[in-house]
Order: sequence, then C-alpha cells, then structure tokens
Amino acid sequence: MTYDGYHAKIEYDAELDTFRGEILGLNGGADFYGRNPKELRAEFKRSLHAFLEVCKEKGIEPRRHYSGKFNLRIPPELHEQLAITAQAKGTSVNKLAQEALQKEIRDAG
Repeated sequence: MTYDGYHAKIEYDAELDTFRGEILGLNGGADFYGRNPKELRAEFKRSLHAFLEVCKEKGIEPRRHYSGKFNLRIPPELHEQLAITAQAKGTSVNKLAQEALQKEIRDAG
C-alpha cells in the first residue's frame, strides 16, 4: 500500500482478526490497523500524518537515511560467476549487481 510516497507492508493478524500495516523506511515506527481496505487506507493516512507531525515537532527527519552502500555475503562460487559475467559484459560487478537489484524491484512493483 502506498500513500504520498510512503510505502506500507500489510499483514493479517489472526489474533485480532484484522489487518496490520507497517509504514516502511521511517526513522521510527508507525503502524495501523483496519478490517478492510477502506479502513486500512484511512488509518494509514492518520498514522502517517501523526508520525510526520511528531517528527516536525521534534525536528526529526521522518525518512531513514540510506548511504547507498551495503555488504553482501555470497558464496565464493557465485562471486566468481558474477565477476566472470561482469567481465564478459565489459562492466563492473557493482554495476551488474545494481542492474539485477533494479530489475528485481521493477518486477516486484
């Protein structure tokens, strides 16, 4: 679920017999509940607006900052195959991995 550039993950909570949403990529936690899509959307908006208001009051950046760097541990054999594939394509391992990740995100969206 997406609202105003913010994304939420929705899961069913069997104990409460309702759906729970969690807003992703924040400098803190914000969740919401609803029994149907209409309620979920309304509660998403309320929860996000409340979170953003608290951030504004406290002078906190609402979105988590990402550096653009992360470590990825893979088997040595896969590392070798990746390096050979990148070399054969005339590109870097980093560029090849970046393209694969972008494709995965495009396909998931």
